[in-house]
Amino acid sequence: DKLKNLLELLPEHDLPEDLKSKHCKRCVVVGSGGILHGSELGHLLNQFDIVIRLNDAPVQGYMDHVGNKTTIRMTYPEGAPLSEHEYPPASLFVAVLFKSVDFNWLEAMVKNETL
Repeated sequence: DKLKNLLELLPEHDLPEDLKSKHCKRCVVVGSGGILHGSELGHLLNQFDIVIRLNDAPVQGYMDHVGNKTTIRMTYPEGAPLSEHEYPPASLFVAVLFKSVDFNWLEAMVKNETL
């Protein structure tokens, strides 16, 4: 019931149209473990059709290594980036909810309430 009520509060239940229309011929998932630091692979990662970033790994200041393209950012609520610069307007933020406190967080976010 709580999930159903939360979904009714959200403006969309599906992928945005611009993301639905993208063809994912070459996709990459970029984690937050730091393995790319020093790799200078940013230019290569930016060439993928879809770039999925996990958790709150920063992009700003590390673009030479991790790129700056973000199509989807997936994380648990407690791992959401704190900086508004880590939420590009053309990207999709996906909160991965699995604990009851995660659903409380989402409700507070949607209603603009403190948790």
